[in-house]
Amino acid sequence: MSELVAAVTAHPRLDELIAVLERLRAPGGCAWDRDQTHASLVRYLVEESAELVEAIESGDDAEMVEELGDVLYQVVFHADIAAEEGRFTIEDVAAHMTAKMVGRHPHVFGDGEVVADTADAVASNWDAWKAQEKPERTSVLDGVPDAMPSLALAEKLLGRADKVGHVVEVPTALAADAPADEEELGRRLLELVTVARGSGLDAERALRGAIRRLKADIRAVEAGGEPPTSSV
Repeated sequence: MSELVAAVTAHPRLDELIAVLERLRAPGGCAWDRDQTHASLVRYLVEESAELVEAIESGDDAEMVEELGDVLYQVVFHADIAAEEGRFTIEDVAAHMTAKMVGRHPHVFGDGEVVADTADAVASNWDAWKAQEKPERTSVLDGVPDAMPSLALAEKLLGRADKVGHVVEVPTALAADAPADEEELGRRLLELVTVARGSGLDAERALRGAIRRLKADIRAVEAGGEPPTSSV
């Protein structure tokens, strides 16, 4: 794989971070770090990821450096735990990711037979390349984590629904009154949550329920049934 990379740059600070984590978890290091497991670290990964998103949205470079470091540390932490257990190492993680990215970019790393010179062309080929890597996935729903934030999950599943020809019908009046931009969309969503709250309804639970119904519809279509007449 290394011959595909034109140049390799040393990253001494990254090696230093890995060494720091190894020292903390080594005998005589930090008792708290030694006690952590993959499961116990999940809450911190979720928290650090959320903080990174906030830093990205704020546009503050110093905050991004800090939060990217926190997320990177979680990766190194998990890899060190696995290495101690004899399962895999940080090198295995990096090698797997390198192979995945090279394999999914034959238009860059290949022999020139595959051409994808626009973002849309790359996106159209992405699923085919992923399907070759994961033949065990038989449903378009496979690989979509239910733990995603509900709005992001809904958008993801609507995209998957399109792949099986399942169309969620949008009332004409609602489609005609579509928000002009994300600012207006955000305002409307907030207003809808406000109305729901005033009516004693749980907006998160309601959307999760609609998502479950959408998933059932998709599975029905995949099983050969007629596309349901779902609507928003």
